[in-house]
Amino acid sequence: MTTVGINIDRTLYTGRPDPQTRLEKEIRTYDILEKLDIPYVRLDHDATGTIEDCHEVDQLLQITICKNLFLCNSQKTKFYLLMLPGNKMFKTKELSAQINSARLSFAPSKYMEEYLDITPGSVSIMGVMNDSKNMVQLLIDKDVLKEEYIGCHPCINTSSIRIKTEDIIEKFLPYVHHEPVLVEL
Repeated sequence: MTTVGINIDRTLYTGRPDPQTRLEKEIRTYDILEKLDIPYVRLDHDATGTIEDCHEVDQLLQITICKNLFLCNSQKTKFYLLMLPGNKMFKTKELSAQINSARLSFAPSKYMEEYLDITPGSVSIMGVMNDSKNMVQLLIDKDVLKEEYIGCHPCINTSSIRIKTEDIIEKFLPYVHHEPVLVEL
């Protein structure tokens, strides 16, 4: 099977794009990063829909894009954003046992949009900045913390950014009032 790659602007940018050409939620991401003095490198590309679409982006940014999964319990009363290395497999049973939540599944996109202001394909740790009511529990696989950088989307899947992991943990998450739960998958 042959896959068609995405088009990528191979320029590595260290600043925000023109706000006139971008969605407000993406610009809000850059606003927060700049307010917190968090440096980043940005790469623009066609929309990505899968982690496989991100392989060339990974190489250009010299990172591994994180896989971000939006999950919920069967009653749809508890929501989770799971962040794990892009090459790691997600095993529901392992995660369920660690967070005491049986029957986890992918959450409907309406909740993703309502709580994180993100659409499918754009799920990212940056979305927790939009979760002012703390409806989503952030779960981070411990292996993510071993990397110097985190790769993610700035709330839209037409750009990817590289940020120091310590800046996410020590500056960004405290600012947006989201304490992560560390898990091992």
